[in-house]
Amino acid sequence: MEHVDHILIVDDDREIRELVGNYLKKNGLRTTVVADGRQMRAFLESTPVDLIVLDIMMPGDDGLMLCRELRAGKHKATPVLMLTARNDETDRIIGLEMGADDYLVKPFAARELLARINAVLRRTRMLPPNLVVTESGRLLAFGRWRLDTSARHLLDEDGTMVALSGAEYRLLRVFLDHPQRVLNRDQLLNLTQGRDADLFDRSIDLLVSRLRQRLLDDAREPAYIKTVRSEGYVFSLPVEVLGAPS
Repeated sequence: MEHVDHILIVDDDREIRELVGNYLKKNGLRTTVVADGRQMRAFLESTPVDLIVLDIMMPGDDGLMLCRELRAGKHKATPVLMLTARNDETDRIIGLEMGADDYLVKPFAARELLARINAVLRRTRMLPPNLVVTESGRLLAFGRWRLDTSARHLLDEDGTMVALSGAEYRLLRVFLDHPQRVLNRDQLLNLTQGRDADLFDRSIDLLVSRLRQRLLDDAREPAYIKTVRSEGYVFSLPVEVLGAPS
């Protein structure tokens, strides 16, 4: 039986919930709508979903708090698309820092939301273009770290696992498959998020910052991901392929 993507819509505005839910349903998606974080948690306890559309501006636990909660729990790999009522870069930046995969500013066209949802789903199910993938997975070693491409886990020298969000994993894969090569922000944004760069889009800088934190890489004197002024970023260490993970 063909899989139908299940989208959970979390928004306190009843009209938006119903309009979005009905539109997505008419376009072949399975939808569930809830009004707040309490209902979201209750639903996710019993039913897995493929993507969560999460409004930022809600009473009680807002979307930013809920996104951070999702990223810290068992649903950390579920893609999140955030909705913000203001065209405010701060909201977008904080949302991306919390681990959101994409964002959309209200008011929005339902067709654009559908396009964003489909793009996020594609990105989470496949690695960026021009990355070599082996079905059995590989262990990629660099510095004191190893990346298990099968389980998508980052491992330190003691074998301790460090969890990565989907966006962090995709960015790290891009760097590891293009070591010691300068990649500009447009290239990184396209490879990791599948869309053209916005002039004010700081999502790549935020992702790099988050990935540096995971790697314990000092942003002032980074050993792994270095900033190349006016050009972009470069992964400065060589990468060794160790073979299939045990």
